[in-house]
Amino acid sequence: MTQQDTGMPARSKTWTLRLDIVEEDMDSTSVDAYLDTGHRTLACHTSAHRNPHDPPAPDIGDEYAAGRALLDLGKQLLRAGTSDAAENAKDVEF
Repeated sequence: MTQQDTGMPARSKTWTLRLDIVEEDMDSTSVDAYLDTGHRTLACHTSAHRNPHDPPAPDIGDEYAAGRALLDLGKQLLRAGTSDAAENAKDVEF
């Protein structure tokens, strides 16, 4: 059943994602990531380090560190949803 089927109006939300990427040097990148849902803010810190056998490529470090941050935030968001769903189920009377 959709919101339209129940007569409920559609809702729209904007969540804000911020990635602060710091190339500490040619060999390492760190990321502080924040996801603001308007209800809560999730945060994490990740990093990436160049393999000493690879040529320097800071953009690749950015991609690895940011990707790790997004994965971490995704896991946090799933845990929050699971916890919220469990709490919501407690409120239902049968």
